[in-house]
Formats: sequence, structure tokens, C-alpha cells
Amino acid sequence: MVPCHEILDEEEVKSLLERYGIEKEQLPKIKVKDPVIKEIKAQVGDVIKITRKSATAGEANIYRLVIG
Repeated sequence: MVPCHEILDEEEVKSLLERYGIEKEQLPKIKVKDPVIKEIKAQVGDVIKITRKSATAGEANIYRLVIG
């Protein structure tokens, strides 16, 4: 039931930020205490890619910045 969460490496983060023309801090946030974030062992400052099922697009990727 929980969508796929994965930590992006620095190259993927750089590409993502360039594509959208934003800074890392402008991404939506997710707390480091979130159970899924604990499970994947993400750290504050990591960018997470969440892949959800979508009725219209099939799959949708959502990005979050891990905060304290």
C-alpha cells in the first residue's frame, strides 16, 4: 500500500533541480521521523523520489526534501 520511496543520488538531484529551475529548499518537505524515511535510512538533506500510481498518468513521481 505504501508507494515506492527511494533516495536520489547527487547527480539525480542536480538534474531534477535544473529541470525545474528551483533550489533544493523549494521542494516539498518530509520529516526524518516519517516511518518510511526511517525504513529507507534517509538523512536530513536527502531528496526522496516517491513513485505513486495515478489513475490518469499510470505513474506519478513526486519529490520531497527530508527535514529534521
